[in-house]
Amino acid sequence: MSAPSTPPGAFDCRNAFAETLEALAADDPRIVTVVNDSVGSSKLGGFKKKFPERTINVGIAEQNLVGVGAGLANGGQIPFVSAASCFLTARAMEQIKADVSYSNVNVKLIGQSAGIAYGELGPTHHSIEDVAWLRLLPNLAIVVPSDPWETAEAVKAAAAHDGPIFVRVSRFPVPAIPRPDGASFKLGKAETLREGSDAAIIANGVMLHRALDAASQLAEDGINVRVVNMASIAPLDEEAIRSAAETGAVVTVEEGSVRGGLGGAVAEVMSTSRPAHLRVLGFPGFVPTGTVDFLFEHFGLTADGIAAAVRDVTAAGS
Repeated sequence: MSAPSTPPGAFDCRNAFAETLEALAADDPRIVTVVNDSVGSSKLGGFKKKFPERTINVGIAEQNLVGVGAGLANGGQIPFVSAASCFLTARAMEQIKADVSYSNVNVKLIGQSAGIAYGELGPTHHSIEDVAWLRLLPNLAIVVPSDPWETAEAVKAAAAHDGPIFVRVSRFPVPAIPRPDGASFKLGKAETLREGSDAAIIANGVMLHRALDAASQLAEDGINVRVVNMASIAPLDEEAIRSAAETGAVVTVEEGSVRGGLGGAVAEVMSTSRPAHLRVLGFPGFVPTGTVDFLFEHFGLTADGIAAAVRDVTAAGS
């Protein structure tokens, strides 16, 4: 599997996850990790070295993975259950539904290497459906952070959150998103990174920096676009969606399926409260085997592709 091209100054969000978790665990002995032979891919080698008795490896048995996490939570621990998102959310969906969501226990699910991060390994390893099917489950908070800072903040929020949560962590490097001093992360609250009244882009995860680049391109053509970071999928900032829809043209961008994920959540809110022209960008179904860069380019998930979608949807509304 070849790695995607690395933008200058890019960072691996898995490192931010691991470093933050180690720091939290040093202050809270209840924090434990549960993995499925995924210590290395979860970047938890340092955690295991520091806290060997608080690292539980169940082997390649994802249903046990989630069940053990739920048992630890019922015993008063704060388990961070970390595995490749494609296996965590597909193989153990029944356990996530019954043992975590329905039971409303304090499990922290960490979906590593989500989206198309595994590139040439193909649809068996891509995880483009995870957000869509997890959105169906009550009680489960869902966060898709965009960069190392937001990943670290999401991990802190997960540890403090009293209840189950899923955090989707990127595998391939992304640049840090410019933010004002004093920026903060809060579950259920969207983040407006750029103001604009001609259209709005709602994005999250690894698509956010591309959305900002697209907005910069459009500004050169006199199109002022609002960029909203919707990292928190559940709870969802519905007011931010309605406000974005007031521009009359909205484009959602996600590294996931066009059905049921971020785009679906935005469409549900807009269709019932603030209709506007909407374009949902993502993957239309199983994607072909190919490099990450090829797949993003092929499906228009680049700054150029996002900008083109905004031009189309604003033209439709004019």
